[in-house]
Amino acid sequence: MREIHVDKVRETVKRLCMEANYYLPQDVLNAFKEGKEKEVSPVGKNVFDILQENAKIAATEEIPYCQDTGFAVVFMEIGQDVRFVGGNLEDAINQGVAEGYTEGYLRKSIVSDPLFDRKNTGNNTPAVIHYSIVPGDKVKITVAAKGGGSENMSRLAMLKPADGIEGVKKFVLKAVNEAGPNPCPPITVGVGIGGTFEKVAYLAKKAILRPIGHRNPDPRYAKLEEELLEEINKLGIGPSGFGGKVTALDVKIEWYPCHIASLPVAVNIQCHASRHKEAEI
Repeated sequence: MREIHVDKVRETVKRLCMEANYYLPQDVLNAFKEGKEKEVSPVGKNVFDILQENAKIAATEEIPYCQDTGFAVVFMEIGQDVRFVGGNLEDAINQGVAEGYTEGYLRKSIVSDPLFDRKNTGNNTPAVIHYSIVPGDKVKITVAAKGGGSENMSRLAMLKPADGIEGVKKFVLKAVNEAGPNPCPPITVGVGIGGTFEKVAYLAKKAILRPIGHRNPDPRYAKLEEELLEEINKLGIGPSGFGGKVTALDVKIEWYPCHIASLPVAVNIQCHASRHKEAEI
């Protein structure tokens, strides 16, 4: 059994919160370059130039890429041979978020109550934390900074099994089309299929973490990803919603077995600033 002090978790989460907001992943930067080459609209090409310049400034000066520094969504993959010591794990994660957003000069965007008392918590906590237990004695921590504008455009539906592939396609395209320019395209589209009401939303969120261009290992779902990406880019929304060929940088699907009477589908839209960083301890 390997022991890990929760202070190590706190320090790692703190660092990842800042890095996620300062440095876009390399796959996103590459997608910006490829997107400019594919884009036919002069305005759209200019948008890609601006996005690349913005990313360069943020990384060089270590300042937030976007003013909306997001809800801290933390994915914890915990080896089953790990034992945490020195305090409460969840408290340590939230303390790391608080320190990262405070010391990193990141905007605090979380209110303490969603309906009756929408008062800012002042340190961007609490985080949304997803735990999973995996083999081994390591801990993989991924912090995603999820902006409100793109999150608001996400959708979930409990389709009928008879709706099938075409029903899934129709729902995803409808969600993206209705979102229009609001999620700051070019977007990444995470799609969850299967599971239950809550599981499918998690699948859609987790799908966004996969690098751009990395297809689902199941060739059937990989084909569906490519088909959806092609159809979305025919919508003509374009970069920043100004029209054009590149509305989405990628579509990524995660799936899970489901009940015989169900076909849950969720769409989690990520803005062009697909911000997430990971570390292993």
